[in-house]
Order: sequence, then C-alpha cells, then structure tokens
Amino acid sequence: MKKRGLALMCIFILSIITVFTGCTSTSQGSKTYTRTQAQSALSVYYGTVLNVADVKIQTETKGVVGGIAGAVLGGVVGSTIGGGSGRTVATTVGALGGAAAGSKIEEKTKIKPGVELEVELDDGRIRVIVQEKDDEYAVGDRIRVVEAPDGTLRVRQ
Repeated sequence: MKKRGLALMCIFILSIITVFTGCTSTSQGSKTYTRTQAQSALSVYYGTVLNVADVKIQTETKGVVGGIAGAVLGGVVGSTIGGGSGRTVATTVGALGGAAAGSKIEEKTKIKPGVELEVELDDGRIRVIVQEKDDEYAVGDRIRVVEAPDGTLRVRQ
C-alpha cells in the first residue's frame, strides 16, 4: 500500500508541474501584445490580403519537463512490478519508456495552429506575416498591419 500511495503522490505532483509549465508559452496572435508593446507607439498600415495559408508554429523553447515527468512516472510504475533484479529491469524500462512518451507529449503541446498571410499594403509593398490563428482571413479582406518598435508585425481586421 505504501508504494501505491507514493505512486499516486508522484503522479499528482508531476501533473501539477506539467500543467503550470504548459501555461508559460507566449502567444503570437494578432490580439496579444507584450507589456513593452502595450506601452509603445505602434505604426499602422492598411492593405489587402493576397493569399492565406494554414501553418504550424512551434515554440522555440525545448522543454524537458515532459521527459522528466514521464521518466519519474514510468520508473515509479516499473518499480511496483516484480522483485529483485526483475524489479530493477522493470524500473529502468519504465523510466526510459516514460521519458520517451513524456517528451513526445510535450512536443505536441508546443505546436500551435498558425496562418501565413501575404498582404499588399496600400503603398504597394508586399509583406508575408505569420501569426497564431486567432481570426479568420480570406483573400481580398481589407486589413490593418500593426508594426511594433521591435519590428514585429501582426495582421488585424
């Protein structure tokens, strides 16, 4: 019974860690601004959408939480199997399998749906802007392109 309680406690703690670390990604959508951008003058250009393509945006940070959480969880589960050297093998296999599974799960959570917009500005310049898909765009839409002082662009309707 002690092992079962330890396993449940590990699962609970790792779940909390995973939830909180999964919430720290930054948004790259049209409606989310950084604190610095919110306190700066932004430039606005008007234009027309020429092309729209769905893309995937992968965050640049490589996480290790999924692998670590999976390894601990797999090791705990493996340690409840067998006895003696069999238990050691089961613990090792569980930890390795859990690390691989946890890494894959975390990798999938770091990919967000995005949209690539080719835009012709009213002054004739053409820009391609990639951002999170938080709005629907169609060819021919009139849009605003908002430029932050750091050069980042976002398309708004």
